[in-house]
Amino acid sequence: MERSSDNPARPPAGQRLCALSDLADPGSKGFRFRAESRLFAGFVVRRGETVLGYVDSCPHAGWPLGVLDERYLTKAGDHILCAGHGGLFTLDGRGATTPCVGLSLTPWPVAVKDGDVVTA
Repeated sequence: MERSSDNPARPPAGQRLCALSDLADPGSKGFRFRAESRLFAGFVVRRGETVLGYVDSCPHAGWPLGVLDERYLTKAGDHILCAGHGGLFTLDGRGATTPCVGLSLTPWPVAVKDGDVVTA
């Protein structure tokens, strides 16, 4: 199985994703990158000044978590939602409901630098 870090479409460290002010608090946003026939899909989640990034793939089923690029959170903004089966994850990526309890989202390192969210 290929690791997401081996994907040639994964953006390099330092790639600007968006301004921090473009993310609601709490909020999320998805990103897609292509390199020839390869795709890397990731998303970021903001709560306060903290921004965390994840590979956009359900660890239970392997499909994308979000249907729309800015809808990864529940309406309350307190969990990440898998749109495919309704499983919930904590904002730090741990499975909170079945069938994802004991599973975790794959981290995608990001950072906030000079008011922008960038890959780390």
